[in-house]
Amino acid sequence: MNALVKGLSDGGVVTWRNLLNVRRNPDWLMAATLQPIMFVLLFAYVFGNAIGGDAGGTAYREFMIAGIFAQTVAFNSAFTVIGFANDLQKGIIDRFRSLPMSRLAVVLGRTTSDLVVSVIALVVMSLCGLLVGWRIRGSALDAVLAYLVMLMFAWALSWVGALIGLTARSVEVAQSAGLIWMFPLSFVSSAFVPLDKLPAGLRVIAEWNPFTAVINATRTLFGNRFGAPPTGWPAEHAALYSIVCCVVIIAVFAPLATARYRRVASK
Repeated sequence: MNALVKGLSDGGVVTWRNLLNVRRNPDWLMAATLQPIMFVLLFAYVFGNAIGGDAGGTAYREFMIAGIFAQTVAFNSAFTVIGFANDLQKGIIDRFRSLPMSRLAVVLGRTTSDLVVSVIALVVMSLCGLLVGWRIRGSALDAVLAYLVMLMFAWALSWVGALIGLTARSVEVAQSAGLIWMFPLSFVSSAFVPLDKLPAGLRVIAEWNPFTAVINATRTLFGNRFGAPPTGWPAEHAALYSIVCCVVIIAVFAPLATARYRRVASK
């Protein structure tokens, strides 16, 4: 118990240290907020009328927001990747190793600080979404639950990013490795097109994709609808399935990332 308390306490210190770095390097925060704004405007006004079909662009804007939310918090895990790669390259990990601190603290602090960045990005995207016509049709409690599901997903993926960042041999490799796996997962999903519009083979993959589960759960809680409602167990139990996916991802990658950090810090 004392080790857990010490790990949480030290993790809070590392979290604050990382947030101070974000304040001193505002280009990180700009990248986390300008990209989702660009995606919102691009899909709302460039692709919205084409994809929206007879329903028009307004209905599609409500549909796409949950997808952009999920894609953005997923892409923000790249900051975890690059942050660890930077710390390794600059010798910061060696300095942490010399301090009497918990091994869990460094990884926990990085993932938690990047979760704060995702919170800021969600606030910015929500405001931008409201400006282009997106509305929350569900209750206030449902909306809070939708945001919590999205943030849990963001935190889960940051543990994946932590493992990649601690494994990458350079910042350049980390930048590629931190993003390349996200593109197929985010686009082979219900993020930007209804599942019934996908080819049969891709549709099955998309139905069980954790991205799709989180997006469907968020749309349901927000009360946003577009096209035919998705069917199948993952869609009908989207909130439960998305939480299970997040728990499994954390259960698998948190120990792996912590173990990898211990190996790196012991060199």
